Amino acid sequence: MKTTFKYDHYFKYAEIESNLNYFQQQYPDLVTVETNCVTLEGRSQFVVTLTNKKTGDLLTKPGWYLDGNIHAGEVTSSIAAMHTIDYLLTNYADDEKAKYLLDNMTIYVIPRVTPDGAETYLTTPYTLRSANREYLPEKGGVDPQDLDGDGVIRMMRIPTPFGAWKKDPVNEGSMVKRDPGDYCGEFYDIYPEGYLESYDGDENLKTKKATWGLDFNRNFPYGWFPDGRQSGAGKYPLSNPETKAIVDFVLAHPNIGGAAIGHTSGGLLLYPPGTRKASTAPSADIAAFKEIAKMGQEELGYLPMNIFDSFMSDQANYDSGALDDWFYQAQGIPAYTVEFWDLATKAGVPMEWGENRDPNKGIERFTACMKWVKENAPQYYSDWKEYDHPTFGKVEIGGFNPKFTHQNPPENFLLTECENDTRFNMRFALAMPKLVIENAKAKKVAEGIYEISAIVGNPGYLPTNLTDEAVRMKLDKPVQAAIAAEGAELEILSGKALEEIGNLSGYSRTASGIHFYGNISTFINAPAKKKLSWIVKAEAGTAITISACHAKAGQAKAVITL
Repeated sequence: MKTTFKYDHYFKYAEIESNLNYFQQQYPDLVTVETNCVTLEGRSQFVVTLTNKKTGDLLTKPGWYLDGNIHAGEVTSSIAAMHTIDYLLTNYADDEKAKYLLDNMTIYVIPRVTPDGAETYLTTPYTLRSANREYLPEKGGVDPQDLDGDGVIRMMRIPTPFGAWKKDPVNEGSMVKRDPGDYCGEFYDIYPEGYLESYDGDENLKTKKATWGLDFNRNFPYGWFPDGRQSGAGKYPLSNPETKAIVDFVLAHPNIGGAAIGHTSGGLLLYPPGTRKASTAPSADIAAFKEIAKMGQEELGYLPMNIFDSFMSDQANYDSGALDDWFYQAQGIPAYTVEFWDLATKAGVPMEWGENRDPNKGIERFTACMKWVKENAPQYYSDWKEYDHPTFGKVEIGGFNPKFTHQNPPENFLLTECENDTRFNMRFALAMPKLVIENAKAKKVAEGIYEISAIVGNPGYLPTNLTDEAVRMKLDKPVQAAIAAEGAELEILSGKALEEIGNLSGYSRTASGIHFYGNISTFINAPAKKKLSWIVKAEAGTAITISACHAKAGQAKAVITL
């Protein structure tokens, strides 16, 4: 896929800012770059608006939302979002689909939700969840640090007769659990490479609780619980400026009708609801989610699944306060969480999810992943090396760099993830509802009296209400149709100058399939269009405008002359 910039490395903040500024200068009619919020360290959470400004105001077109990097270390998602921006702009003149999207829709992209957190992740040895801000710190334990100065915090194995691990006798460099009958030999504790921070307690070690423990994807309003229920949730919903800025932005842009939210890892396409069983959601919504997810599976090769039914391993104490649930369960907007990159599958031992998780597969998977890294990304692997620890004496440090092997792909695998995601994003955005007006015509019924008719329709996949969940929550708005004269008098004898015509279904609601006797059949069309008619009094030659509008489906107009 042709792009302006290369996607063979992970962008730091300055490169994102520079590339976005280039696009704004190069394509002033197609892109606007704004600051959605300023972080505590003074960086911008950029929001990029992509639409052809010459074909209408951004809010008069169906909208679609894309983001990345809600979690600081999941930097693949921000690079993929930048790739989508790049491809749409670079190929606007040559790619029919890209041109259609920017001429007829508005694409909103927040490529890096947490620029402070991502910058720390990319420029230091540390890993973190969302932001490099102290949150409910606790003292004591092994504090992850880069002891040997190689820029990576790896594993640290400490010899001890109380250890639960031993060296793998088959796979060099790997470890296995100590057997119940192992009474003598070399045994180890394994902690992150780091120093021991003293704490009040017994001699049993622990990993120190992360000081930077905020989790932005537990801070959104729907299903929020305090930290006692789920770690990192924040003091109250939207207590982080980065999360509040997202919600404020979406609410200020009512044309948004779909959302793709970027995360890593696992190679999954997750769709809501995430706080209750899919069977409790409207069946038409779930059917549409599955069909759109099939496109993602075709382009990305990722496994689609419902968050609550298939992804959650604990349905009593499920994770919530997530952005995708806020989109769907509070706003009625279809939303997907894209979990980029799947090392386990590439290594030949795929992950299981939900209740299907097999704890006995963990060591097998770890060993397979380590072998894959040695063969495919050796720059991110280090054999065990002795280190003279100030507290533990002789220890060994080694293993792979999880940042660019497990959490994100090695750089030479990054472009494929980006290209596949851009293809899915374009297909997903095209599923939005879109208003059209067809068969607008006038028939003279008497001198100065005309019958005018037109069909207002939605040829898009999704209905104008987007989901039945939106209807259930009374969030849906009706399509409005209007008739007016251009610079002339118009008396309406029958019909309304402005009329609300309800929701228009998309073709996702058309009942079709294979007939009992074997033929393909459309059993019944979805109510995706409505015929309107008026009797008006006007002079011959008057230009009559018929228009329709809807926040999620845009605007349509037809002009006829009497």
